[in-house]
Amino acid sequence: MGLPAKQRTSRSRDERRSHHALKKTTTKKCEKCGAPALSHHACAKCGTYNGRQANDVEKRLKRRTRKTKKV
Repeated sequence: MGLPAKQRTSRSRDERRSHHALKKTTTKKCEKCGAPALSHHACAKCGTYNGRQANDVEKRLKRRTRKTKKV
């Protein structure tokens, strides 16, 4: 098995890892309720996306509570 001829410098190592840093998630305000929501996702509070009702929030909440009761 081959071995490296020279040790990598710390600068070279860190330059390679420069893209490993975490990026801040960008959020937008929901048009309907004003809550922060992820871009290109339905709002978690009211369930609207692009001016239309995408998710029934109450139905999802009931389903989630049912799942947690079973466990």
